[in-house]
Amino acid sequence: MKNFDWTTFTRKIAIKAPLADIYNAWTTTSAIEKWFLSKAVFMDTNGKPVNKEIPIEKGFSYEWNWYLYDETERGKITEANGKDFIQFTFAGECLVDVLLSTLDDYVIVELTQKNIPTDDNSKQHIRLGCHTGWSFYLVNLKSVYEGGLDLRNKETKLKVMMNN
Repeated sequence: MKNFDWTTFTRKIAIKAPLADIYNAWTTTSAIEKWFLSKAVFMDTNGKPVNKEIPIEKGFSYEWNWYLYDETERGKITEANGKDFIQFTFAGECLVDVLLSTLDDYVIVELTQKNIPTDDNSKQHIRLGCHTGWSFYLVNLKSVYEGGLDLRNKETKLKVMMNN
């Protein structure tokens, strides 16, 4: 583990869907709630909630909730180019880059989380925990957009499953 990079990781997945659909999946409340969040609120630069169909812009902020978790994640949208790149703060001051590219009929989603602190708590809960979480949610993004099946656990009796 001496050469293990605790400060960043990247996850990639290929999804057979139009680029615009996958960009939209990250950038509107209505779409991000289909595969990732139980509730999302994006706020404009004045702090006012935006319509569920309005795409995010640089400078917006967010409040995110997941099924079966009480925590609310708050952060800022630091980049959103309207086509193939989104960046936001996450898990404190970490940055998440979502880069979309195409290969034949596929959209390649490349997610990088960086600026992860190196204290033991951050190593466990951010570096390892977020790596696991993003891996599942990227698979769920693929499942929802290729086959329509949402794999998230929403059953309160079934806590601590790999799909929540």
